[in-house]
Amino acid sequence: MSKLPFYEKVGYAMGDAAANLVWRGALAYLAVFYTDTFGLTAAAAAMLFLVVRLSDGVTDIIMGMVSDRTHTRWGKFRPWILWSTPFLALFMVLCFTTPDFSDTGKLIFAYATYIGLTLAYTVNNVPYSALMGVMTPSDSERTSLSGFRFAGAFAGGLLVMGFLPDLVAYFGEGNDAQGYQYTMYFFAAILIALMLITVATTKERITPEIDPSSNLKSELLDLSKNLPFIILPLLSVTLFFYYRDIYTGIFFVIVMGSMSVVIKKLLNNPSDKLTGTQQDVVDLLTNKPWLILLGIGFLTMMFNGIKYGTIAYYFKYHVGDELMAGKYFIALLIVSILGALATGSLAKILGKGKLFIVSLVLSGALTAAFYWVPSGNLVAIFTLGCSAEFFAAMMPTLFFTMLGDSADYSEWKNKRRATGLIYSAGTFVQKTGGGFAGALVLVVLAGYGYDGMDQATISASLPGMQLLMSWIPAAFAFAGALLMVFYPLSNQQMQQIGCELVERRAVV
Repeated sequence: MSKLPFYEKVGYAMGDAAANLVWRGALAYLAVFYTDTFGLTAAAAAMLFLVVRLSDGVTDIIMGMVSDRTHTRWGKFRPWILWSTPFLALFMVLCFTTPDFSDTGKLIFAYATYIGLTLAYTVNNVPYSALMGVMTPSDSERTSLSGFRFAGAFAGGLLVMGFLPDLVAYFGEGNDAQGYQYTMYFFAAILIALMLITVATTKERITPEIDPSSNLKSELLDLSKNLPFIILPLLSVTLFFYYRDIYTGIFFVIVMGSMSVVIKKLLNNPSDKLTGTQQDVVDLLTNKPWLILLGIGFLTMMFNGIKYGTIAYYFKYHVGDELMAGKYFIALLIVSILGALATGSLAKILGKGKLFIVSLVLSGALTAAFYWVPSGNLVAIFTLGCSAEFFAAMMPTLFFTMLGDSADYSEWKNKRRATGLIYSAGTFVQKTGGGFAGALVLVVLAGYGYDGMDQATISASLPGMQLLMSWIPAAFAFAGALLMVFYPLSNQQMQQIGCELVERRAVV
């Protein structure tokens, strides 16, 4: 199995560096921007994050199907990266714009621009993630490529999270609204340049056989008929998460019970009675590695998202030095690059599954230790944070390369491959986890009475910030480690599957 050239790995990494100008910026600073600069309440911002993630449940799946069924001379996935880049840059700027509207007008504007940002990100990032699954048939090369990808991702995050506060202060000259606006113009220009490098330097090498009976229009129509079965579970989880009362609990139980009946009926139908989209769903629901990864993706994103979503608040109020957050982000992301690049070598020694468990346990334990760190002890904060981040950086690196393994497993088992759909589910749970993480941060702070526009509420909310930096995210890491114990694919199995698939494709 041929190795990917170094320039192509670097070129692919540039795409996630660009994406993380959006992803890391939104994840780390959008919540505090909404509450402290734009003027939304913590409760309103929390509901915003949850509602937008609900829409992602539909758009990610549709984008996965569309990209799987795209056929151009440039490939399936690269054209979508190119076409969506200008819109991604535009909505990144709009999300950090502060028009002089009423409270209701501001909320409407926030919904419109944040939904626009997530839609543009979906159209860009679902194909980008799936591209990794068709650049090489080698699972070991995918692990190496994933390491490069997340080194790039963390480098992009380093630029945003490390320097955004200083850039806002520089461009704003005391006016945070202006500072955010001009800073986003700067990041948008960099994003466009990096995405163009990715499109120009990468190549799609795996081309699944085209099913002549497949019709995108009819399959999207079939999907639309089944949208309630996608939306209702997400809606029930969202409502229960936000309101946590007996009525939303009953609604959650009814929806999940109905879903189990529908899924059981679908699984019992013979293959010749299923539409193309239904067969895709059946393939996914019978793909044990993919199902486990789906849960892992959500839990690891909750773990990382809660930590990153709390840092700006923690340093601003708990440490008392807002600009120190930028230096902390720089330290974390330098360590993250090292962790991502080390993942491939460590995975060869331990295996991807075992390495994932080790990274979850160690990062979770080090994060939990934050609970006992005094607010002024910067040495302990930086030491624990960087140590935990070295292992946390391995989580997304392993997650996305293992999604490629689950696509290979599905093709090997079912003789059908839906790379875009498999990766779209992966990006969906990551974004859903990020949305729920951001919302949980705001829900906990609101529970402690936090109001970013009222300094009198700050001292009472400090214990909540301490929990959000320690035990709350650590609990998700430990849950992920427990789930990962049941992951069935070893490195040896993937090598065998990869060889058999290469032989099959050669025959076709």
